[in-house]
Amino acid sequence: MKYLLTFSLFIILNTSFGQGSSTIDKIVAQVGDNIVLLSDLQGQRIQAIQAQVEIDEQFDCRVLEELMYQFLLLNQAKLDSLEVSDAQVDAEMENRLRVIEAQIGSRQKMEEFYGKTVTQIKKEFKENIRDQLLAQDMERQITSEVSVTPRDVENFYNNIPKDSIPFINSKLQFQQIVIYPEITQADKQLSVDKLTKIREDIVSGKKTFSTMAIIHSMDPGSSKKGGEISASRGMMVPQFEATAFKMEIGQVSEVFETDYGYHILQLLDRKGDDYKCRHILIIPEYSDDAIQMAALRLDSAYKKLIANKIEWDDAVRLFSNDDATKENNGIITNPITGDQQWDMEDLNQVDQQIYLLTDQLDKGDISQPSLYTNFMERKEGVRIVRLMERTPPHTANLRDDYSLIQKAAENDKKQKIIQSWIASKIKNAYVKIDSDYHSCEFRNNWLKE
Repeated sequence: MKYLLTFSLFIILNTSFGQGSSTIDKIVAQVGDNIVLLSDLQGQRIQAIQAQVEIDEQFDCRVLEELMYQFLLLNQAKLDSLEVSDAQVDAEMENRLRVIEAQIGSRQKMEEFYGKTVTQIKKEFKENIRDQLLAQDMERQITSEVSVTPRDVENFYNNIPKDSIPFINSKLQFQQIVIYPEITQADKQLSVDKLTKIREDIVSGKKTFSTMAIIHSMDPGSSKKGGEISASRGMMVPQFEATAFKMEIGQVSEVFETDYGYHILQLLDRKGDDYKCRHILIIPEYSDDAIQMAALRLDSAYKKLIANKIEWDDAVRLFSNDDATKENNGIITNPITGDQQWDMEDLNQVDQQIYLLTDQLDKGDISQPSLYTNFMERKEGVRIVRLMERTPPHTANLRDDYSLIQKAAENDKKQKIIQSWIASKIKNAYVKIDSDYHSCEFRNNWLKE
């Protein structure tokens, strides 16, 4: 079982959304003041089935032990007075929503799948996310001083049974040059003018706010509901929230700007920190000329690279306007592992376009310019991709896979420290487990027999 937090078990969008349980819920375990419900285990089982993860007779036991471990971390974090800011919680929430949105296809499809608006999801899971981040920080403190020497790495590798040394599938590394079309001040003014006219029609009584939201709003989560949103203080971006809390009931705001675009807002109700409103979002869009200019500029870079008139690193510096890669010679970091290598599973999750572009390329080859959709940031542009490396499948060895083995050795050392920490904390913690799970093959002595 993997104790290092990956949040695969404490997933933000629990499958209990929109799903009923065939069994009456009950408490299956308690650690301190925190409880694990039968529905928690059932939800994780459903998620595993949907993800095509193999289920065996000990699956529920492993999930249960992982949840109890996280509660131990959370209890200790609170005893140590660790804190997580609202900004950290909001950022983590948005990151997870973006990942799920990219996998499902759009924010609207995500809301339809789970039967909840993004606002409802954020409100319902905000404290869960906070607890997860606290547990993560606590685990980081426990293992903060762990390090391994080259001798440790070598000894770790030599102690792996020969038939257990992992087989490494082909790994790939990529670089890219991306040019996003520039949204000009004129493009922004078109959005402002459009929204100003919509506001005038609403205020004059010619049109209703809800009708105009359905027709014009570019927020997929609220437009179909007439722009309606229910939120609490701290859930929305500062500019949006500041507008909502200075308005009177029924009032329609002037046009204001956030990172998402331009809005108008009508306050429907407000009680304390909770409020209900309607809003219309207009996102500035670049012109056809802008995407054409970006394509021509990238084509110029591509031709210079193919003709060896410019080095790759110089081309990145001169042409790319992608914040995530332009300062790193265009190297695309794998967000799942945090390193520069990708396997096919990660590619399929994050950027299927890369595989199509580079499947027939050799090391050092560059793809032709093509349209690019950045699903994480919801932006469109044009890009070229360079295949930095493609390693052949092989059995792991210290020469070719040192960093991988080093990470495994470090994780092994962390696991031992965590194992010792769990054992010491269980002794003094209140732990109660339903008798149905007393036969579980736990790694730790949760039953204190």
